[in-house]
Amino acid sequence: MNIDIHTLIGEATAYDKKQMLEIKRPKSWLKSVSAFANGEGGTLIFGISDDNQVVGLTDAEGDAEKISEELKNKLDPVPVVNLEYKEVDGKKLVLLHVYPGQETPYYYIGDKQRLAFVRVGNESVIADRIQLKSLVLKGSGRTYDSLSSNYRFEDMAFSKLKSIHYKRLQRSFEDNEFVSWGIIDENGNLTNGGALLADESPIRQSRIFCTRWNGLDMTNGLGEAIDDVELEGCVIGQLQDAVSFVRNNSRKKWWKENDHREELPDYPERAVTEAIANAIIHRDYMQMGSEIHIDMYDDRLDIYSPGGMMDGRLIQQLNPLTVPSKRRNPLLADFFSRLGLMERRGSGMKKIIDSYKRFERLPNYHIPEFQSNTSEFHVTLWNLNYGNGSVINEKKFLKEVIGTGKEFLKEDNKFRKEFLKVRRMIYKMISANPGITIAEMAVNIGISDRQVRKYIKRMTDMKFIVREGGRKNGIWKIIDGDYEDFFERI
Repeated sequence: MNIDIHTLIGEATAYDKKQMLEIKRPKSWLKSVSAFANGEGGTLIFGISDDNQVVGLTDAEGDAEKISEELKNKLDPVPVVNLEYKEVDGKKLVLLHVYPGQETPYYYIGDKQRLAFVRVGNESVIADRIQLKSLVLKGSGRTYDSLSSNYRFEDMAFSKLKSIHYKRLQRSFEDNEFVSWGIIDENGNLTNGGALLADESPIRQSRIFCTRWNGLDMTNGLGEAIDDVELEGCVIGQLQDAVSFVRNNSRKKWWKENDHREELPDYPERAVTEAIANAIIHRDYMQMGSEIHIDMYDDRLDIYSPGGMMDGRLIQQLNPLTVPSKRRNPLLADFFSRLGLMERRGSGMKKIIDSYKRFERLPNYHIPEFQSNTSEFHVTLWNLNYGNGSVINEKKFLKEVIGTGKEFLKEDNKFRKEFLKVRRMIYKMISANPGITIAEMAVNIGISDRQVRKYIKRMTDMKFIVREGGRKNGIWKIIDGDYEDFFERI
């Protein structure tokens, strides 16, 4: 191989160095071999000091033989490697190239231990319980979403999936597609991916917690959250509901040009949609008790998703425009792709950044930020209207609205929260059953028929919903464009 040593040294995750071969402490370098084989591969260079100076080896050939012997004795299974000699400035180095393994996990065996390592940034660390499970799945050629779930297909309904399928593809979802989509496996068992698409998904860690905080952080003493909601059920419906939450808690300004109206939202909807979709698709569902969180503040929107980068790299050390997509849940990604909710090539971060670029001349413009560690991924979208005043490029904003701009948003905060909560629940029930009755709504929400009628009247007056047909045989229809037109906008 023709490798530039100085270029390789800059690749922190895919490279490790040793000044010499430590025969008495083989774990000090074999842990990197294990981590490379369990991840995306990498190169271990012998003959480089801690300060990245080329010092060379006194017996490169002898060290190479000892490396080969230690690999056979202390790694199980033995990974595919390639040993290379290289001379730099008259000094001999040994390069141990480790290729990504297909039989993960690759264990280090020694000191009465059996340990698997993974790469996190520029370190090789012991795989935790969740990472070890992922490696076992990878070694078996399976992913979490393709595994058979503990739930029965017959007990699940998929009305939301079928409704969105018809809206996006203009054809009905056929029963044979449950198999072709991977919702059920070849034996008729419901997969985890299928369970995530069910109307009432039983996978509790798939929930999304959304909160609009009052101020710049959670503890600034300005009172309780302005709005909050716990989203559950079909993950595709969660995407719609989460984007709707952000829209309802965002401001929008606009000004008039000669022939059109120019808008400036707090957050570009494309960026919000991509960030939430990526969180749903790429999160680690094996992390029990850890859900996606969407936290809105005055100046920013933070999205937390369980699970770091699959290859152990840290996104803050990379160019997000060129990072290749690695799908932790390929079935789930395929569901979204088939419905046209994302592209197969996986350009989510690029779309997020590109959707902000048209606003880069704003005085307080901030590019979206990405942070990750071994178990978390964070996206920060900055509020385009925060701190920008009312004049940009000498154009005065004519109007500012919050969310949908409807009258109820000017009312008491407690009533607003209650109304938003009930409205979301009514939307969900109508989507699942347009013929649902007032009495059935009351039971599901846990309030009286009289209260439901009050909310229904308000939603009808505000042109959020409409009743088509008579009282007995009619159906409800959602006409709130902000909510119902989501799948036409993306």
